Parts: sequence; C-alpha cells; structure tokens
Amino acid sequence: MPALRTSGLTKRFGDVTAVQDLNLTVEDGEVFGFLGPNGAGKSTTINVVLGFLDPTEGTATVLGHDVASESHRIRQRIGLLPEAFDVYENLTGREHVVSAIETKGARDDPDAIIDRVGLDSEDARRAAGGYSKGMQQRLALGIALVGDPDLLILDEPSSGLDPKGIKLLRRIVREEVERGATVFFSSHILGQVEKVCDRVGIMTDGEMVAVDTIENLREEIGAGAVVEATVDAVPDLETVRSIEGVREASAAGDVVRVTCTAPEAKMAALRRLDDAGTVRDLDVEDTSLEALFEKYTDGGTDDEIGDAADAPAATAPTEDDATAAAGGED
Repeated sequence: MPALRTSGLTKRFGDVTAVQDLNLTVEDGEVFGFLGPNGAGKSTTINVVLGFLDPTEGTATVLGHDVASESHRIRQRIGLLPEAFDVYENLTGREHVVSAIETKGARDDPDAIIDRVGLDSEDARRAAGGYSKGMQQRLALGIALVGDPDLLILDEPSSGLDPKGIKLLRRIVREEVERGATVFFSSHILGQVEKVCDRVGIMTDGEMVAVDTIENLREEIGAGAVVEATVDAVPDLETVRSIEGVREASAAGDVVRVTCTAPEAKMAALRRLDDAGTVRDLDVEDTSLEALFEKYTDGGTDDEIGDAADAPAATAPTEDDATAAAGGED
C-alpha cells in the first residue's frame, strides 16, 4: 500500500486553481522530495493531505485512509514538521514534547527525543519563547518524531539550521527510513533534497510537471554530467562525440570537456580519452538538482531557490545571530 496517493486532486479557491488534477504516489518506505517555486501549490497539497482543506475534486489517501473522512486517524499515524512552527512562549521545550506525547497517547521518553534532535537538556527546561530559530526547528523535529510515525511530513525542515543541525537532520531521516517510515520532504533547499531523497516531484502553476529519480530526470532532459579530463594527448574529438550518450566534446590545451547525457557515456568517454593518452587529472560534475528545477519550471525560480545549491552557507548566519541573543544552541 502506498504511503500517500492522490488521484485527480484539484483544489480551487474561487476562480483560482491552486492544485490541478494531481496524480501522485509516494511509495511506502521512500524519501520523496516535493519541490516547486512559491505559489506552485505545494502548501495547498500538503494541507489537503493533512485534512486541513477539503479537495474540490479528486481524492487523496494517506496510509490507506481517505483524507476527507478519516483525517483524525491519519494524524495519529503521521509526524508533521510545519513550515511555520510557533512555540508556546511560556512552555519549556520539554513541556512541548511531553504535550505531544500525551496527545498521541505515545510512550516516548521526552528526554531521549530532546537528545536525539540535538537540543541541549538545559535549554529544554527553559521557556521556548527565548529559543533561536534553529532551536525551535530542532524542537519541531522532535515533536514530529513522537510516536514513531509511519509517515513524516517535513515542510522546510532545514530552515534556520546550521551545518551541524542539517547533518543531524539527514541522519535522522535515514534512521526513520531504516525503521520503516516514509518521509515526505518539502523544501526550497535543493542541495539538501538531492542528498536525502529517493525520488522528487516538481510542481509549477498547480501541476506536477515531473516525478522521478534525480538521475532519470537528468537523462530525460539530456542534462547528465560534464567530464573534464587533463590528458597527455588530446584525441580526435569526433571519435569522442560519436559515443552514444555524448552530446559535446571540446578541448582547451590539454583539458578535454565532454558533456554526457547518459550515465554509461561517462565511462565510455573516459576509456576513449585514456586510449589516446594518459588521463592525469579528472573531474566529473553531475547536473545539479537546481539546474534540473530551472529546466522543468522554465527557469521560474524565486529568490529563496536562486542560491539554494549551497544551503549551509546561506542559512547558518541566521541561526548564529539568533542563538547569540538567546543564549546559545550548540
């Protein structure tokens, strides 16, 4: 049984169609990346899946339950890290986790959860209103993990986290999948999605325009990889271009650049280069998920996505500045 499935899912708000005829299947046990620029329909889709909004047309099921009629049963089996997580300012971090455990009727050890998400035990015992963004995000992740959910829905989970926190997040995602959970990972930070997701879906203008593994998406649009080799002797480039899956080959001095549209073409090109002369140095650069995203959305990225290839450098100062004011996270 798929963890999540939509069939013809459509959601309209008056004359505005936010989601149009969405057919999506997220398999049990996979990490699925959910991508799209602002206004693409991602948040609306998530709200329908959670039962917060009723679909205008079509159906959606989560863990075999219909979202329109069985939303309460669904929420008992999922863990949610929302994009906009608001703490109760006067409650401690630990009290937040204890409340989530009691609400779900779970038997988790709150201190074990707090430790797992890297929230300092002393910080966990003070009011969450003084937490930095990174500390709030760790707390939200801990709450999402309560009750060993069958499906984790993580909406912008790396927001505000420093590199250490992002690395911990990736480890927890892997641990949850090993436990048997499914992870639905919605994010603008494309570099993080590329590192953790088995498949990705790309939405734009309310429609799903691509669903596949990142490698298959590269092949589909002919954007596989660039092989750059420093060689003793430059071969006849026409013989390199004749290799199936090679789109272009060029040389500048002793450096040969080969653009491949299929994974198997990389090794074939390297063998051809090595036959002509020893390869002294080599670099292989796969097309980034960011580049694929731009292709599938006609370059329609927003400001948040534009610099997303190196997420830690972009997000770390946010947490460091806030942490200094709040008394420190790590």
